[in-house]
Amino acid sequence: MIEVGKMHTLEVIKHVDFGVYLKSDDEEILLPKKYLPDDEELWAVGAFLEVFVYLDSEDRPVATTETPKAMVGECAYLPVVGQSRFGSFLDWGLSKDLLAPFKEQRVPMEIGRSYVVYIFIDKTTRIAASSRLSSFLKEINEDNFEIREEVNLLIASRSDLGYKAVINGSHLGLIHNNEIVRPINVGDRIIGYIGEPRTDGRINLTLQKLAYEMRDDLSDKILNHLIEHGGQTHLTDKSNPDEINQVFHASKSNYKKALGKLFKEGKIQFHEKSVRLVKN
Repeated sequence: MIEVGKMHTLEVIKHVDFGVYLKSDDEEILLPKKYLPDDEELWAVGAFLEVFVYLDSEDRPVATTETPKAMVGECAYLPVVGQSRFGSFLDWGLSKDLLAPFKEQRVPMEIGRSYVVYIFIDKTTRIAASSRLSSFLKEINEDNFEIREEVNLLIASRSDLGYKAVINGSHLGLIHNNEIVRPINVGDRIIGYIGEPRTDGRINLTLQKLAYEMRDDLSDKILNHLIEHGGQTHLTDKSNPDEINQVFHASKSNYKKALGKLFKEGKIQFHEKSVRLVKN
């Protein structure tokens, strides 16, 4: 059986007035006429098309050449575009909107706002969305990740403790407030790192590399900044922390350490109101 909610490459086997039929094992799946490419050669009998398969209103598999923003088993940040007595409708890139049933909403969804959701097959075999991410994603690190391992994060929600984030599409972790060294928002996709282990097995996250790695990266940023600004910057070790963070996305403490490293290497000089690049 073909997987509903996934992309598939299927062969065109028959033309009809309202579209074409595609072959999948022992099934024939309709690709409606409105989704056919303009170039007729691309959907000639025997040609192969990449399509997304979902269920129509009568629970029959149907195909589209539209590409969704996410597929079944994935998370995405999607806007609410409508409401019904069953739930909220999300724009996921297809003509047919995606339903997030009321019981699958962590907080009541509002039209015009966006939410991070997990896309799944419900008990009726329909594709649906849920913002109750902890029902689908693991929150315990069972040797899945190593400390300081680089991971892909999708910022999912805000709390008093910090931000919850989806890790590599499979787990949930927390970025504590004291680990937020630059502005982030729900829906952002960023690089993060696995933090120190917790006694309860849940996953702490950090946006910072190890200190020595950070200094190397920050040093390179400072050198590039100096080159781009005529060999000098007004940001010294006495500058306002917010101004430093705005330019380099780093704390004042780490900025001072990176400056010290560059000074010891003979690459910069300190002046009263500026830092200047040493010209070789």
